[in-house]
Amino acid sequence: MITFPITEEYIELCRLLKATDLCASGGEAKFVIADGYVTVNGVIETRKRYKTRPDDLVEFQNQTIKVIKQ
Repeated sequence: MITFPITEEYIELCRLLKATDLCASGGEAKFVIADGYVTVNGVIETRKRYKTRPDDLVEFQNQTIKVIKQ
């Protein structure tokens, strides 16, 4: 599991995937989200700018990211 701390209220889903190096670029992140390959808290999320907040669990390519408050 990858733990990703944020200092703001949220981080957009496409930015999170890029920041954790699960996607090489923001464009790639937007494509995989739109195609339904990403889940947030167990639900498929297709909104590229979905606001992930502390305690959200994001899953992509058998990796889990837990967003935490720093």
